[in-house]
Amino acid sequence: MAYDLIVVGGGPAGYVGAIRAAQLGKKVACVELERVGGTCLNWGCIPTKSLLRNAELYQMMSKHAAEFGMTFEKLSFDWPKVISRSRGVVDKLAGGIEMLLKKNKVDYLRGTAAIPKAGVVEVTDPDGKKVTQTASKILVTTGVVSREMPGFPFNGKSVIGSKQAMVLPEQPKKIIIIGAGAIGIEFAYFFNAFGTKVTVVEMLPNILPVEDTEVSVALEKSLTKQGIRFLTGTKVDQAEVTDKGVKLTVSGRTNETLEAPIALVAIGVASLLPEGLKVKLDPKGWIHTNDRYETSMRGVFAAGDIIGPPWLAHVASFEAIQAVEGMFAGKSPRKVDVFPGCTYCEPQVASVGLTEWAAKEKGLKYKVGKFPFMASGKALAVGESEGFVKIIFGEPHGEILGAHILGAHATEMIAELGLAIEMEATHEELISTIHAHPTLSESIHEAAEQSRGHAIHI
Repeated sequence: MAYDLIVVGGGPAGYVGAIRAAQLGKKVACVELERVGGTCLNWGCIPTKSLLRNAELYQMMSKHAAEFGMTFEKLSFDWPKVISRSRGVVDKLAGGIEMLLKKNKVDYLRGTAAIPKAGVVEVTDPDGKKVTQTASKILVTTGVVSREMPGFPFNGKSVIGSKQAMVLPEQPKKIIIIGAGAIGIEFAYFFNAFGTKVTVVEMLPNILPVEDTEVSVALEKSLTKQGIRFLTGTKVDQAEVTDKGVKLTVSGRTNETLEAPIALVAIGVASLLPEGLKVKLDPKGWIHTNDRYETSMRGVFAAGDIIGPPWLAHVASFEAIQAVEGMFAGKSPRKVDVFPGCTYCEPQVASVGLTEWAAKEKGLKYKVGKFPFMASGKALAVGESEGFVKIIFGEPHGEILGAHILGAHATEMIAELGLAIEMEATHEELISTIHAHPTLSESIHEAAEQSRGHAIHI
């Protein structure tokens, strides 16, 4: 069958791009190897947030119940039910996306896709039957997989990636996490909340190294207080599998040998290229695209994680829509420049735009507005007073260069600041926008006021 567009990969870029093309009146097929929704829905964003919600509730009840006048006798948890709840959420959402594809008349093809040349996609179904499909355009959205550590490959038991980490049949008593990016930190919080002894090894000086340094330092202090051990500025010199699990020799700020039943490797991702696809790659293996998301093979486009960082579901969806509207709606696609980044531990981390160190590196003139949640009435009322809002304003006009939030519901609050950057708002617009009282979002207003020396509540 001839299609206007075949999308290879059914994740946040793939299914969104397919539906958008169908909305534009095009004949569309979406090929997915495993299950629609991709890594984000099935093995990433969604199930981890379900697990983290369990951890948040358990930690709140086990460590802070007395603050709210509550007591529990023999508070406990059922590990298999914790895991199964997250899988149930996945099943419900994946089924919903399948219905969305059907509703929009997108043909959903289960199987492995190969792209031998422009306009041709060979789909091998789970039974081994191969069918050749043709299309005027192809969108590659195959995403990424967890990157292995050289000499320390995944074995699914003692050396695992994030996919295995969220379905462990038994809770480990100890775990070593290699890498302190968002994935490593979220799992560190999750396991620690349920009582697992967690050690995190990070070769860079700070955890969450892409975030504002002030946020990273404050978060490390908070999570250390919660019981997680961090070895920053520390590299793994040797890693081996033993009869009891794993043994790591590390050096840097500390020189020692670490042992645990399980090591979670969270050091990044690697590209997942369709078989037969011969297009230009950048030096790190990501598909190179032009301003219209087109690859070096005419008529073959790419979007999402496969074209490189940032590896974020919301960025992938944005890119796919831009690519499709460029193909079929006559629009000039936008490349991603400003986007929110979120880490869902507690306290949460959310940011958009430049960090303070990036502003300094660019030689920009700026002022910082900062407001602590400790001074927020709503934060104190709900018992979530840890953290702060930090906004970086350019000088002399007061435009928002970047915003960083550490604290409860930070990932929900960041959207306002992303919109402010998109609309080219300044501190004056933030100050003149009345924020409801009492809310955590009032802290954004106060941070803007503080940058001018006019904050009322600090």
